[in-house]
Amino acid sequence: MDQPPMKDNERDVRQKALQQELSELVDVVGPGPLVDLLLERAFQLNATDIHFDPDETGIRIRIRVDGLLHNILHVAAAQAAHMISRLKLMSGMDITEKRLPQDGHISNSVMEVQRDIRVACGPTNFGERLVLRLMPSDQSYHKLADLGFDDLQFETLKKYLNIPYGMILTVGPVGAGKSTTMYSCLDELNDPSKSLCTIEDPVERRIDGINQTQINTQIDFNFARALRMLLRQDPDVLMIGEIRDPETAQIGARAGLAGTLVLSTLHANDTTSTFDVLRGFEVPPMVIADAVYCVITQRLLRKICENCKVAYQPDEPQCEILGLDPEIAGTIEIYKGNGCEKCFGTGFLGRTAVFEVLGMDSELRRAVLHHKPRRELLQMAKAKGMETLDMAAARKVVEGKTSYEEMNRVLSAFPGE
Repeated sequence: MDQPPMKDNERDVRQKALQQELSELVDVVGPGPLVDLLLERAFQLNATDIHFDPDETGIRIRIRVDGLLHNILHVAAAQAAHMISRLKLMSGMDITEKRLPQDGHISNSVMEVQRDIRVACGPTNFGERLVLRLMPSDQSYHKLADLGFDDLQFETLKKYLNIPYGMILTVGPVGAGKSTTMYSCLDELNDPSKSLCTIEDPVERRIDGINQTQINTQIDFNFARALRMLLRQDPDVLMIGEIRDPETAQIGARAGLAGTLVLSTLHANDTTSTFDVLRGFEVPPMVIADAVYCVITQRLLRKICENCKVAYQPDEPQCEILGLDPEIAGTIEIYKGNGCEKCFGTGFLGRTAVFEVLGMDSELRRAVLHHKPRRELLQMAKAKGMETLDMAAARKVVEGKTSYEEMNRVLSAFPGE
């Protein structure tokens, strides 16, 4: 999904200058101001995570921008201990407990906007390791039309969002942008004439007009229990943050049959392997075939930096992989980034999504009901015009939005046909 670009001449200064800024302050200010500044700068860079990795001499701090980690600072052991204690205190953890993993949450006013941070802590050989997940701001919405669907994919998804009941699933690995897609679908469906409810862990973005429920495993208020509660409260649309267990999968699927439109995310490699995952959760094939209406698979690709973008001619094997006639290898151009200060030397700036959207019809339902293998389902879907992930990624390369190398990096382990 296309990230809103930072203003020109901002990121090129901030990302590289952050290392120098923090290095100059580490021995001057206390752990509190240093942590606060790090969080503020990370949000300004649109970072998604901050890693505090201990080693023999202290702790290494890295931030994840556009899906990749960048070294920012190394802090000596004495200062690092104070920073870790500060973060644990801010996130409500027990600062005296250093042997067991802990989870926490920071709700802090950063840049005059309420921002939430999830914190995970655990022991390593060299001390405690912390990872901070920086949640998006409540204002950073993406409209469904801006996520990067092609015309046919967008029309397919819109059609199924207008059904009164059933399941729409978004699948993919961690960090593929599934939650953003689900929130965009919720925004599309948000109407005063409907009752919209969510079950989340945690509530990532607050949306006016939607009833959002935070689960709490410490009191056994899990997804399945929250789902049973909300199904008694007359929902029209219900978003389950993630299907993690058989009970949630079974209740969610049956809710889709009982008159509620259910949106959820799931860990699966592609659209057709989703049915194997649901069967693994012991959802009956008949229920899967009747309940699931649409499956979306997605990945995030880094976009080529426009400041250092250069064209080159692909060779014949590259053309073949991109779905182009190898004979035109010397006549077309694709692009890559050379690397510059603006993109931190990576050649990429921001990210875009590629999708695979499978809309179910009677033939596909019969195939799912009769346990047809994933490969056969995929071939059926392609024959009906479905654009696969690798096809969508190749199209982005040809359009000059991402590079051939980035496509291979993200999809090299993807079992496409």
